[in-house]
Amino acid sequence: MTASGRGKTPAKRGAAVRVKTAAKRSHSSTLWLQRQLNDPYVAEAQRLGYRSRAAFKLVQLDDKVKFLGPGKRVVDLGAAPGGWTQVAVERVGAKGARGLVVGLDILEMDVVPGAETFQCDFMTPEAPDRLKGLLGGPADVVMSDMAAPTVGHPKTDHLRVMGLAEAALEFAIEVLAPNGTFLAKVFQGGAEKDFLDTLKQNFKTVRHVKPAASRAESSEMYVVATGFKGR
Repeated sequence: MTASGRGKTPAKRGAAVRVKTAAKRSHSSTLWLQRQLNDPYVAEAQRLGYRSRAAFKLVQLDDKVKFLGPGKRVVDLGAAPGGWTQVAVERVGAKGARGLVVGLDILEMDVVPGAETFQCDFMTPEAPDRLKGLLGGPADVVMSDMAAPTVGHPKTDHLRVMGLAEAALEFAIEVLAPNGTFLAKVFQGGAEKDFLDTLKQNFKTVRHVKPAASRAESSEMYVVATGFKGR
């Protein structure tokens, strides 16, 4: 368990809850609701005040690799609804440190106390400059949980996610301080060779991690690159 007491995998609760299909609810919606009701991470997120179960993905990634910490300066790309932002604020502001968390999402999101966020498509020309303005200097961590809407075609979905990851990496190389960390969502099947080559050229260590909080049936995983070599 982490110092904050939030890194441990939540225990499953009792018997599984089954949801009957209602007249106005599709079968897929019924399955989604049933999964939510039986997901220990959903219940734990509600108990701790996190905005989404995805918060535990970042908790587990950081517990394993240890890239967040008191006083760190963090960029959160694809921040909505704010679960990752909440975790980042907790960890960079620990022990009274004055860390900084800035972020954006194409979707609207409520304010996260202790963070500076705004609504914007990261792929627009003005987004990087707005983030740099809020940073006011180099970042220690650039993390991206951005994902394009899936179309159900694995190769197409993979390419869309990789496009976002590549854009996030280009931004990270511009703003990271030496020894900084880059974290991005990719799909299983591996990151593209050019993407991995760029990571290896610019960072000392590159690894793929699938946190326990990622659903077993999900093809998502995360690439974590640490030890930015500097520009």
